[in-house]
Amino acid sequence: MPRAENPVGCRRCREPGIAPEFTMAFQPIVDCETGTVFAHEALVRPLSGSGGAQAVLSTITDENRYAFDQACRVKAITLAAQLRMQSLLSINFLPNAVYQPAACIRATLEAAARNAFPLEQIVFEVTEDERSRDAQHLMAIFAEYRRHGMRTAIDDFGAGHSGLNLLAQFQPDIVKIDMALTRNIHTDRVRRVITRSIAQMCSQLGITVIAEGIESLPEALCLRELGIRLLQGYYFAQPQVERLPPVAPAALSAVHMHFEPHLLERAAL
Repeated sequence: MPRAENPVGCRRCREPGIAPEFTMAFQPIVDCETGTVFAHEALVRPLSGSGGAQAVLSTITDENRYAFDQACRVKAITLAAQLRMQSLLSINFLPNAVYQPAACIRATLEAAARNAFPLEQIVFEVTEDERSRDAQHLMAIFAEYRRHGMRTAIDDFGAGHSGLNLLAQFQPDIVKIDMALTRNIHTDRVRRVITRSIAQMCSQLGITVIAEGIESLPEALCLRELGIRLLQGYYFAQPQVERLPPVAPAALSAVHMHFEPHLLERAAL
C-alpha cells in the first residue's frame, strides 16, 4: 500500500494521542569567524524545570510519538517568534513520527504562518542513528522540507555507524559532528584526523559543518584549526529555558585572539 494511503499514519493524524507537557530551551551555535550567532537549537525540557531532555523523552511511546513530534515543532517556532529570534532555528524531529511528509508538515507551516516566522529560518535535524522506516522515507521527508525552503541537518554525526551511508544516499544542508569526536580533540590525534576528514568531505559536498559539545578553549581552537568555524557547546553558552542565552564574550574573544588564519592550511596533527 502506498504511503499516501498508510492507515497507521492516517489514524495517528485522527487520533494523535496526548503529548507530554514540556517547554523548550535554546542553545546558540556560534560562528567564530564573524562573532555572530548562526543558529539556536531548540531542546526539550520539562515544565517543572528539573531534569533534562530525558525526563521528557522517556515518556514518549508509539501512541504519543506523533503528537509529541508535532508539538515540538509548534512550540519551538512559537517561542522563537516570541523571542524575536533572528538566527536560524534548529528543530529535532522524529522520522518515525512522519507518516506522510506532505501531510505531516502542515502543522509546521501553520505555526510559521501564524507567528510570521520565515520558513527559510527553520532547520530540521535528525540524529545519525535515528531508525527511520527506510532511507527512501527519510529522503522524501527531507525533499518535502526543502520544497518549502527549510534546511535539513544530520545531528550526532560520527556517533553511530550509518553516517557515511546517509551521506552517500542524500546530502543534508548541515552536518553536526558529535561530541564523541570533539571532546578533548586537542589531545587526541585520531579524533583530529577523523574530524578533519569529515570537514574536508563536507566542504567538497557543499555541506555546512557544525561541531557540538565544545567545553573548553583548547577544543574550540583545535576545531578552528581544522577549518570548522561553527561551534556549539557549554564553553560559549548553556541552554536556557524559553530564553536566548547570550554568548560568553570572553569565550568568543579568546578564540579570536588565539586563532591565526594560516593554521587552517597546516591543521597541525
